Amino acid sequence: MLRVADICKTFNKGSINEKTALDNASLFLDKGEFVTVIGGNGAGKSTLINCIAGVYEIDAGRIFLDGTDITYTPEYKRSQYIGRVFQDPLMGTAFDMTIEENLAIAYAKGKPQGLRPGITRDDVAFFKEKLALLGLGLDDRVKEKVGSLSGGQRQALTLLMATIVKPKLLLLDEHIAALDPSIAKKVLRLTDEIVKEEKLCTIMITHNMKAALEYGDRTIMMHDGRIIMDLNGKDKQGVTVEWLIDQFSRKVGAQLDNDRMLLS
Repeated sequence: MLRVADICKTFNKGSINEKTALDNASLFLDKGEFVTVIGGNGAGKSTLINCIAGVYEIDAGRIFLDGTDITYTPEYKRSQYIGRVFQDPLMGTAFDMTIEENLAIAYAKGKPQGLRPGITRDDVAFFKEKLALLGLGLDDRVKEKVGSLSGGQRQALTLLMATIVKPKLLLLDEHIAALDPSIAKKVLRLTDEIVKEEKLCTIMITHNMKAALEYGDRTIMMHDGRIIMDLNGKDKQGVTVEWLIDQFSRKVGAQLDNDRMLLS
């Protein structure tokens, strides 16, 4: 489904600030596979999904999605079949538009553009049905502007917008990191339910090592732009956060430098 083959990305080439973010990184995800990604600061996690999404052009390697080479496909075209949820709840929605207007924009993704009616009654009924599944009472607030929602509500809405038209790939970039722990847990549960029900091919970056082990079919760890560990379903059984930290130290000869991960 998704094949990332030996991709490289270096920022500020030739300057004193040159930084290799991805060093021949390779990854394969099967259809419907849910992979969680962890790693220290500067490991290359966000760069990886930004390259997959087309935000950054890679220096070398190839990216294939559903059998199609998308290496040089621009970001705006990839967005038609790649769903994204960002760390910042303020991203991904238009704050000055209503909930139903935001959903209508997401629902129109990939459909032919032209003369078509506005938001129909059927559309509203469909949006309310989907919003009700979130369990946040948003189905009764479709006429309200998104700017009035809490961070957790906006993030849940963004998740729904990213998946209301089934994407070929869902990218989640620490989408619960900015939320309060209780809200983050709820959004994470919603994420798991949507991914499983829709059988979405998903990459989720998280600083929460416990969540990384609890959710998804596989957990991969990155360091210095490389994937240094790949645990599948069987390998993950019985694995603890303490074991992961120990393995990281053994593999790279250094301590994990991400305080948020160590405190999760």
